[in-house]
Amino acid sequence: MSDKKNEEEFYKKLKEQLEESTSWPSTYLYKFIVRSETSKIETIEAIFNHAGAVISTNESKKGTYTSVTINVVMKDPDAVISKYIEVTDKVEGVISL
Repeated sequence: MSDKKNEEEFYKKLKEQLEESTSWPSTYLYKFIVRSETSKIETIEAIFNHAGAVISTNESKKGTYTSVTINVVMKDPDAVISKYIEVTDKVEGVISL
């Protein structure tokens, strides 16, 4: 199965779970792991910059990776998924948790 097909299935399942478990709009917690490169961290922060998000970063013990945690109010599951897609499209090697 292709990565694109797996990605579509993942987001479809996520949307169903979000619709069942949450009343919208709601606060959503994103967590991303990236190599500790300023440009990658800044790109993620810029994606959420105008959304009233609370963003925190934490560098790994060796400084190789940085976790970026974002707490933000989202209007619906589609908005949550669109942000995930935007981050993965713009930041190479990002891991979404």
